[in-house]
Amino acid sequence: MTKRLTCDVVVVGAGMVGAACALYAARAGLDVIVVDRGPVAGGTTGAGEGNLLVSDKEPGPELELALWSGRLWAELAEELGEAIEYDPKGGVVVAAGPDGLEALEGFATGQRAAGVEAVRVDAAELRDLEPHLAPGLAGGVLYPQDAQVMPTLAAAHLVRASGARLFTGATVTGVLRGAGGAVRGVRTDRGEIHASHVVNAAGTWGGELAALAGADLPVLPRRGFVLVTEPLPRLIRHKVYAADYVADVASDSAALQTSPVVEGTAAGPVLIGATRERVGFDRSLSLPALRALAAGATRLFPFLERVRAMRTYLGFRPYMPDHLPAIGPDPRVPGLFHACGHEGAGIGLSTGTGQLIAQVLAGRAPALDLAPFRPDRFPAPAPLSGSSPVSREAW
Repeated sequence: MTKRLTCDVVVVGAGMVGAACALYAARAGLDVIVVDRGPVAGGTTGAGEGNLLVSDKEPGPELELALWSGRLWAELAEELGEAIEYDPKGGVVVAAGPDGLEALEGFATGQRAAGVEAVRVDAAELRDLEPHLAPGLAGGVLYPQDAQVMPTLAAAHLVRASGARLFTGATVTGVLRGAGGAVRGVRTDRGEIHASHVVNAAGTWGGELAALAGADLPVLPRRGFVLVTEPLPRLIRHKVYAADYVADVASDSAALQTSPVVEGTAAGPVLIGATRERVGFDRSLSLPALRALAAGATRLFPFLERVRAMRTYLGFRPYMPDHLPAIGPDPRVPGLFHACGHEGAGIGLSTGTGQLIAQVLAGRAPALDLAPFRPDRFPAPAPLSGSSPVSREAW
């Protein structure tokens, strides 16, 4: 980046959400540049499982976004073929006992009213869906709309399909603003990029980018581990998880939480999650978390006791206090748009998020109400007397 660049929109972040924002903004006729300090999908996206879920979302704005995003993903799958490893395999949520099954059915009843396909499955039918499940489970709910992509491939193909100019290895060090406070681009360690709109798709680091523009956005990292097994035949047909996973997703606790989430992949390995804990950006290996993952997975699928775990990886989900992302224009900083804070649902919600951002950028009415996702919906933090600013990476 040796000379000053100019475009309509700078998207900061080349993860899945940034890739989707670039794709739909470019298709709306805008000139787009994507900038990231690392490679495409080098952050949270590359550490994700590629889940496109409706099964874990209660009725409300996030579920509406998930349903719409799912339809957009299906359209992209037709366009991009097998390149993104789109797999509409569906999800199965299981309950250990009758009480858990009734609670799960109550949750599904509300989802059905919101447009979700949710099919109650008794114990015998559960083994028909997943023959290798542990015996004795009470039943579950089948969610045919759940799907999966290979996240790094999908992000790369969306960026390529957008035709946007891509600058990786370029760290944004400032947000340029005019005399009236409106953004006019970004400053990077490789030069300036001038634009009338900046999209904050920086994921877990979205709060830091917002701060560079003079806005507060309470994004915090929530660490999670995934175990990856040796390649196997397709013994697990759906995404399968225990009913308590939904409660873990919605929890505000900072402590370690684990609930088994198990699924096969097109390449053969089985992915085993999910853990959640708020420990800042600590990348230390947690043996308690990994042991809990293995124990939970083998409770669901006993055959996994005989399978080798080949590796583990971790990522940081961009957590927001009310579990909703920030999507849309920031009224405090004209020209600044946010598309971050999706926690563990960013891959699934990326297409709808990108489409909403593009619609507003192009001067069109958004397809969904953006009010629940307003970036300024949180109270401004009280200043700490005598304190100095602390990077969110130190939290």
